Amino acid sequence: MAKKLSLNLRNNLIGYSFILPNFVGFFIFALIPIIFSLLLSFARWDGFTAIQFNGFNNFLTITRDGEQVFFGGILGDSQFHMSLARTFIFTVSCVIFTTFAALGLAVLLNREFSARNFFRSAIFFPHVASIVSIAVVWRMLYMPDFGPINAFLRFIGIANPPGWFSTVRYALPAVIVVAVWKSMGYFMIVYLAALQNIPRELREAASIDGATGFQYFWRIVVPLLSPATFFVVLMLTIGSFKSFDIIFALTEGGPGTATSLISIYIYEKAFIAWNYGHTSAAAMVLFIIVAILTFSQFKLEKKLSLE
Repeated sequence: MAKKLSLNLRNNLIGYSFILPNFVGFFIFALIPIIFSLLLSFARWDGFTAIQFNGFNNFLTITRDGEQVFFGGILGDSQFHMSLARTFIFTVSCVIFTTFAALGLAVLLNREFSARNFFRSAIFFPHVASIVSIAVVWRMLYMPDFGPINAFLRFIGIANPPGWFSTVRYALPAVIVVAVWKSMGYFMIVYLAALQNIPRELREAASIDGATGFQYFWRIVVPLLSPATFFVVLMLTIGSFKSFDIIFALTEGGPGTATSLISIYIYEKAFIAWNYGHTSAAAMVLFIIVAILTFSQFKLEKKLSLE
């Protein structure tokens, strides 16, 4: 018995030894910074002077004697409000357009035709391509004077095409287009895997019952794809809310603050304004928003699956 316990203990220790480096890395590079950021959200610190506790002042504005006393609170920061609003616009747009684009491409590329694998690889390639190279290519495409996009618009009769990244009105839509283009290939693969798991007998049975192609797709395929759709929407929501690299590489949040999302706001407050307490408070608000949305999506998915 003791020998058996000793063997089980040794096997467990061997198993734990394989996952220990991952836990150590998570503890040092993720858990400790998260806890430190949470503590900083209730303090004032510029990275050089001593940390000073200031309660909820990083989150709030306080009114005293009819005057608004500003403590750098994010709830009183109009720049934070606008960044959060742009983040919601960016997230909703990316989730909707990427989901429909990925599903449409998956349906098209799930059929048998020549060069199908080439098109699958070409559409998936932007997901693994360098952000810097993607930014360079799209900045050239969007060039106001010599870019091929505006050249095409002039060709079809639009005399004064947009300046895209150089104009406040069109900068965010232009970034959304790039973000959708970059991520739709990955989620197309997710949908392709889900489509290939649908039994062909269902298609044959629907044909025998007289269902049209659209009826088969809407009443059979779409419900069977709901787990994949849940995964796609969930990952897109989380990824869009914390999107930073592609926006920074394309516009750095400009022109002005036209594409300054909450991630750019946090970066500027941390590494330009050196206000780590304010930055941590903004990061905690972002974490709470994403957690609420994620929890809501899980609850909605569970409710729909029960129905």
